[in-house]
Amino acid sequence: MGVMRAIGLMSGTSLDGVDVALVETDGERAVKLGPTGYRAYSQADRKILRGALADAVPLTDRRARPGRLAEAERLVTEAHVEAVEAFLRENGIGAESVKVVGFHGQTVLHRPEMELTVQIGDGPALARRLGIPVVYDFRAADVAEGGQGAPLVPAFHRALIHATGQRPPVAVLNIGGVANVTFLDSDDQLLAFDTGPGNALIDDWVQERADKAFDEGGGIAARGKPDEALLAWLLVHPFFLREPPKSLDRNWFSHRMVAHLTLADGAATLAAFTARAVARGLEFAAEEPRLWIVAGGGAQNPELMRLLRQQLKAEIVTADEIGWSASHLEAQAFAYMAVRSLKGLPITFPSTTGVREAMTGGVVATP
Repeated sequence: MGVMRAIGLMSGTSLDGVDVALVETDGERAVKLGPTGYRAYSQADRKILRGALADAVPLTDRRARPGRLAEAERLVTEAHVEAVEAFLRENGIGAESVKVVGFHGQTVLHRPEMELTVQIGDGPALARRLGIPVVYDFRAADVAEGGQGAPLVPAFHRALIHATGQRPPVAVLNIGGVANVTFLDSDDQLLAFDTGPGNALIDDWVQERADKAFDEGGGIAARGKPDEALLAWLLVHPFFLREPPKSLDRNWFSHRMVAHLTLADGAATLAAFTARAVARGLEFAAEEPRLWIVAGGGAQNPELMRLLRQQLKAEIVTADEIGWSASHLEAQAFAYMAVRSLKGLPITFPSTTGVREAMTGGVVATP
């Protein structure tokens, strides 16, 4: 098995939609990025998914689907089928030419301290519908062995840094619902962990207060003034002091902690919280990165990028600016990791998830 054509799928904690990406890779150093696609969730879809997040909170059995979780799982699976079918059609790609699909699913609960991580989405049903082998449930094996189960993308970050000729030390910062960073030092060693909230709290805040799915361009946050006393208190939370590897559930922090503020000041405080939490993560880096590459929804937010430049005082570029994809980096990563999984190569490591030894992961479903 050499270079394979793989499709990666990602539905993140921001609940915006399904990202699709084609990658040609050997699961090691060869990485060629192909076309990308997107299938948005409707307002009704997001309502069902938010309900599933609420119903997942008391879960102790990762296979149980009480309350709205069963309906949400059907929705997630169907949305991913539609996303891939539309992507293949729009790009004139035959399903038979795709060797594997990497299917992350929708995280509804992530509690590694309880050896519990739940991503809804039916991998075997997706494989049957598409007629393509699917690798899914990427996090469970790592969590079962005492790892954090996140972040999963650092192996791909390292491959992409090498494939595009970036010179370490480099940091790759992905700002989705939760923010995570990968540090690659000059000895080619990885360190990765969740830095703290990404867009999730800001999204929840403007959804509740302004009936908007997100703060477009950071415009609301840019008009506000952060609550410095609240930020000082938040940034001594034990999570930020804990040595990595470490990961964060989307709901560890709540947007309601800024409920006493105006819409703009609340958004400004939450945006500042995201940026300053990233800066706190620098305390654990072996070397100061010469370059930060920012991906995820946060890369499209000029106010968040301004706050990051203020905090990090280093060269900061978006993934798009160096020929990567800010919006599809995680989908591309799951294509890459699906190939690694098929080949039995490790996808998690002691320095990325805290697992005792490097291990592969994912479950393969055949059509």
